[in-house]
Formats: sequence, structure tokens, C-alpha cells
Amino acid sequence: MTPITDPDDLQDSVLDDGSTNLFIDTANFTIKLNPNVGLLIAADGVIEKAIYSFIKEEWKNDPNGKNLAAFDFPLVPITDEFFELVKGWTWADTTTEQTIRRGGWLVRNLAGGITEHWVGTAILNAEADDQIYYDLGIGAVDYTFQGNTAEAIQVISDPNGDGSYAGGYDRSSNLNVYNREQGQLYSASSSTGIGESSLLAPKLFSFALPTGEDLNISASDADIQNNAPYTGMEIRFYPSAQSRTIGGVPYDFGVIIDGNNGTTQEIYEFVQYQLRQNSDIDVDAGPDIIGKLTGELLQFVGPNLETLNVDNPDGGGSGVYIDNFNPLDVNNISFTNNNGDEISFPFIAGVLINNNLSDDPDAVYRSFFEDGVDPEFRYGQPGAILVEDNSGNPISGNISGNSSISRDFDYDGNSQGNRTPGTDANIIVIGIGLDDRQYVKAKGTITRTSVNTITLTSNAERQYENPV
Repeated sequence: MTPITDPDDLQDSVLDDGSTNLFIDTANFTIKLNPNVGLLIAADGVIEKAIYSFIKEEWKNDPNGKNLAAFDFPLVPITDEFFELVKGWTWADTTTEQTIRRGGWLVRNLAGGITEHWVGTAILNAEADDQIYYDLGIGAVDYTFQGNTAEAIQVISDPNGDGSYAGGYDRSSNLNVYNREQGQLYSASSSTGIGESSLLAPKLFSFALPTGEDLNISASDADIQNNAPYTGMEIRFYPSAQSRTIGGVPYDFGVIIDGNNGTTQEIYEFVQYQLRQNSDIDVDAGPDIIGKLTGELLQFVGPNLETLNVDNPDGGGSGVYIDNFNPLDVNNISFTNNNGDEISFPFIAGVLINNNLSDDPDAVYRSFFEDGVDPEFRYGQPGAILVEDNSGNPISGNISGNSSISRDFDYDGNSQGNRTPGTDANIIVIGIGLDDRQYVKAKGTITRTSVNTITLTSNAERQYENPV
């Protein structure tokens, strides 16, 4: 966007007939802009300083014979980016207000009282088709134009100018701005966030809202609206803290996301979709929590999904927990609790037992510790113990025709046989069939990785016989 900066690109006319891009109306004490006339393009607009400079030239030269000098001058400059409309003068209409760029203003009535305060805002680093929106505490409002626009926003209305705001409002404490587009990284800013105590300073307030492709989103809005697992997901903001146990320790959270067994990416896609909705995204009966105005709940850091603290109007705390996520993602997820602490589950290592015993219907497998536990519990001893999975069940069982058996192991928490948690576990896995496969033993090490593969390769059985 390239706004008009040169007053020579503006023209006034004798009559309000739309023939020029500006009209000074001495009968109604208004200044009107007519976008898309001459060099004035609606989306580009004109900077307020150029309007002021043009009005000065008109008052001095009066080229249209309006006797302008006989009227009070309408604009008082405060800074390059802030002006006052005085002596009862004002902008003619909403279109005019939306066409002014890089400037704010006051409107004073004939008695000098302030009836309106408009803040000049500028959006930086957005893409050309990004629809930026803002919130003054009353709901989401779209900017008139997309991309890096620089429009004014009204923050004070005082119809009689007495400073009491009866019949009007004062929303000058803070402005939140958002850039949220489908499939794009989100960004947000605020006037308090950039160090401004209020919006009353006579200056331009600039907000950087960068974006880019979000590589963790591939589902369309239609997918999320209509298909599982998204349709079974939900977000709940609680009025009281909710305790969740992670690694045997209870932690408090105020917001719970039900992942409906979705992957971390699917859960993230669902939540990001919810944060673009101009409706209540909280499934309980508490106060409406509008998605577009809710802070971000999740972020990806590399392959890991992290929850973030978020304002919870229901009062149960700002911590965010994800329930019912796909168990395979347990090592790629962390939570921020009500105290702001980041917590992860103990690392769960995957154990994949590949084998060729699947053609023997009687084949079984058993897993033992080779070392790292008390001597009497190791393989080769009468008291040898079976390695347990994350649920406390032995990593053993019938092969049942499965040539690839997937199990898990509580790497950080398993203390069987006085094992030191959080260390590599050397194990021995045996397999044995009857009619088709011989006994086989293989060694492996469970490390802090998602997949630890052990392969059982058994010779064909030719000697076993048990006649019926």
C-alpha cells in the first residue's frame, strides 16, 4: 500500500458532486474524501498530514471561490501523526475516516470539549491478503483493508464533550491486534505489550504482525468441521483448578483439551481452527470465551507440542493440559501448569520386536534384564524377572502371527530389581515355537529413543515331534 503523501494529489470542488477526491463543505463544517477518484485509491488512502497541508493551501489560495478564509481553520497540528478537528469541524463520514492513513485525531465541539478520540494505528510485516482484526474489549473488529494497513480506530466517544462519557465510552486503556489466517502462523500484539500505558498519546501506534506458512497444519477447515478425530475434540475452561497426574506427581491446570486420541498435529490443527472462530469455544456453561480473542494455547517447538499459559475467564487457572492424546506421542508433548511450570511425562521408549516366528501358531516371546538390576533378577538366574512395559505388564506373550510386535517401556520411571531409572536397559529377548520354529535368543538395548528394535531370527524346526 502506498498512500498519498503529496497534497498536490488532492483536489477540492465547488459542489459535492464526486468529481474530486476531496470536498470542503463550509455549510456543514465537514471534510469529505472520495476514494477511487483521481489518485486517491481506497485501500491506499492518504496520510493525514497531506490532508492538513492541502487544507492550508486551500485556505490560503481559495481556488474554488468558497471564501474559506472567512471560516475558522478546521485542523490544528499536534504532531506529524496527530491532529485536532476544532471549531465544530469534523470528517464527513465513515468512508472518509477509513481512508485516512498514519494519523489519529481529536474532534472538538464549538465549546472546545472533546467529543471523539481516534488512534492512528499501523500494521507491519503482514502479508498482503492477511485480514487483521482488533479488540478494544468489546469483540473482534476487522480492519477495513487487508495487509499492512494504517487505519484510525475510535477509542473515545463523548457526545456532549463534558468528559463523563455519558451515552459514549472510553476504550483507551488497551488495544489488542491479531493476525490469524488458515494454514498460517499466528501473531498478535497489543498497545500495553509494546510498552504503552494507554492509547491517548498523540502518536502513531505500530504493531508488527508477521506470519508465514504453518508447516504443522495440513487439514482444511472442512476436514476439521466434519471428520474424526477432530469432531470429537473439545476445549474446556474450568472455574476451579483441575488436578492431573504426570509421572506420579499431581499438577493443577485450568484448561483441558480433549484430544480424542488424535496425534499432536491433529490436536494442534483443531485448536488453531477454534482460535479463528468468532464464537464461544468453551464447551461448559461458563462465560463465553470467544476463539478469535483467546490467546494461543499450543505451539510446536521442532517436533514437540507444548501447551502455553492462557487467560482463563472462568477462573480455574491458566495452565493447559491435553487429555486423551494418541499414546504414541507421549514423548513429544509437554504441559504448562497453573504455576507456569513446564512438565513432561517420563520418557516412554518404544520396543519393536521383529521376528520370523509368526508362522508358528504356538510361538511365544519373553524379555529379561541382562544387567542393570540386582544379580538375582538377571537373565540366567532362577529368579530372573520379566521386563515390564509402561503399564506394568510383562513384555512377553504369544506371538500370534505378528511378525512385528510393538511395546513400550518407562525409561525414566522403571525401577524393577533396583534398576536405576533414566538409564539404558540391556535386555535379552527369547522366542520359541513348537512345530515350526526353534528356540532363539537376541540381545538389545533400550535407549532414550522412540523406537528400539530387537530382531528374533529363528531357524526352522525339523526335529520337534509330539504325536497325538
